[in-house]
Amino acid sequence: MCMTADPALAQPDTLPRVSAASAADVEPLASRSRERALVRQVVVGRLLVLDEAGTLASVHARIAAESAGVSVRTVSRWLAAARQSGRLEAVPRRGAFTVTEELWARLSEVGGNVAALHRQLAGQAGSDPGQAFVGPVPSLATLQRAVRRERQAGRVLQTTRPGSGRVDPAVYDRALAELALPGTVDEASQAPPAPPPAPGPTTEPAAPAVPDGSSGAVPLGVRLYVPGAHVAATRQLGEVTEAIAHTIAARGIACVYGDTGQGKTVAVHQALGLLPRRLPVRQAQVAVKPALPQLRAALLTAFGLPATALTNRTDAADRALIDAFRTPGVVLIDDVQRIAAPELDYLRLLADAPTTQTSLVLCGAGAERMLARAPALASRVLTWQHVPRLEASQVPAVLRLFHPLWHTANDADLLHADETCARGNFRTWAKITSHAYAALDQRPGTSADGALLERACSRLGPNL
Repeated sequence: MCMTADPALAQPDTLPRVSAASAADVEPLASRSRERALVRQVVVGRLLVLDEAGTLASVHARIAAESAGVSVRTVSRWLAAARQSGRLEAVPRRGAFTVTEELWARLSEVGGNVAALHRQLAGQAGSDPGQAFVGPVPSLATLQRAVRRERQAGRVLQTTRPGSGRVDPAVYDRALAELALPGTVDEASQAPPAPPPAPGPTTEPAAPAVPDGSSGAVPLGVRLYVPGAHVAATRQLGEVTEAIAHTIAARGIACVYGDTGQGKTVAVHQALGLLPRRLPVRQAQVAVKPALPQLRAALLTAFGLPATALTNRTDAADRALIDAFRTPGVVLIDDVQRIAAPELDYLRLLADAPTTQTSLVLCGAGAERMLARAPALASRVLTWQHVPRLEASQVPAVLRLFHPLWHTANDADLLHADETCARGNFRTWAKITSHAYAALDQRPGTSADGALLERACSRLGPNL
C-alpha cells in the first residue's frame, strides 16, 4: 500500500523551515535555541496527530526531517520521547547536566575542546571562588556527553579557531626562513624574506615586503625557478589589478582566465596584496574534481572553521559558511576549472545569500569554459578578465625587469627565442631564465647571447 505525505505537513505556514539563509540572520544564540525548540514542538505535534489517526508513515518522518533541518533518526527520537512523556518539548533527564549558553560560548572560545573547557572550570573553582562555575563542576565524561547531545541536536559552535595540531603554511614558511637551514638561503647566503603574516578572520595581510630592486614580492605558491627573479609590472598585471579592485569594491564575482603559464596567479596575488589592510583575503585550496563535501571543507578551512567536524553535517556547515560570508573580504579559488558544474552552483548559492558581503575571485586556465557549464554562476560574474600572452614588443623590457641576467642580452636574440620557443608564455621564460642562470653560474665568463639562449631552450623538451 503506497502512503502519501499529508499536505498540511509540508505547508510552510504549518511547519517552519530552518533554511541556511534564515539561520544566518543576525540573532543571538538564545533566539536560535528557542527557534529549534519551536520547530521540534511543531514537528512532534503534527506527527503525533498522524500517529493517533493511524496514517503515520516513514515518508512523513522524512518530510519532517527535511523541513526541520535534522536527520530522520533525530525526528524518530523526538517522537519516541513524546510518546513516553506526553510532552512536545524536550524533557531533560532528572539530574542531567545541561550546557548553558555561557558554557557553550566558552566552549567556542577554546575551539570546541571539551577537555580545555573542563580544565578552565576546575581551575576557576580552586583559584577564584568568586568567578567559579555556579554549581558543582561536572566530570569530564559528563561534560563530554552533554556537549555530544547538543551537537546531535544541531547546535553549532561559533568558532574560528583552527585545530591545535594544524600548522598554517605561512607560519611554517616564515619559521623555515628564520631558521635559514641549508637549502633555504639564496645565492648570496641570505635568508629569503619572511612571508607576511597569515590573514586572520578580521585583518588583512600586511603589504608584501619588496626586495631591493624588485617590483613586488613573490606570492606564496608561485614558482619563478631562479634566485633573484622579480615580479615584473606588466600591462597585463595592471589590468588584472584594476579589474579585481573594482569587483571587490562592488562585492561581486571576478573570473580571471587565460592559457596556462600566462601569469594569472601572480597577477591575482599581486592585486590582492594591494587591498586595504582591513580587508581579509582567504584562499580555498580545491582538489581535482572535488565532490560537494570536499569543496565545502576547502571553504571551511579557508575561513579557519573546523572542517573535520562540519564537513559531513550539511546543514551546520552551510550555516557556518553563510555566516562567514557575511564579513566583507575576498575568497580566492585558483584552478577553478577543476570544479564541476554542480559544485560550482554551490558557490552561486553562497554568493546569492542576502547577507553575503564577501567577494569571489575565480582564477584558472579554462575557467571561462567551465563556468559556461554553470550558467547560473556565470550570469552572476561581474568581471571577466582575460590574461593574454606577452606581446613581442614587451618581451625585452619585461625580461630585464624579471631578472638582471637579461640586462646584457641583445633584443634580437630575445625576440628570436620568444618567436621560436617561448611564444609569449611567461612561465616558459621563467624556465629559460633558470637554465640560463645555471649555465652562467657554471661558466662565469659566459654572456647572455644567442648561443646561451639556444642551449637553455633545448632543455625545455621536444615539443617547444
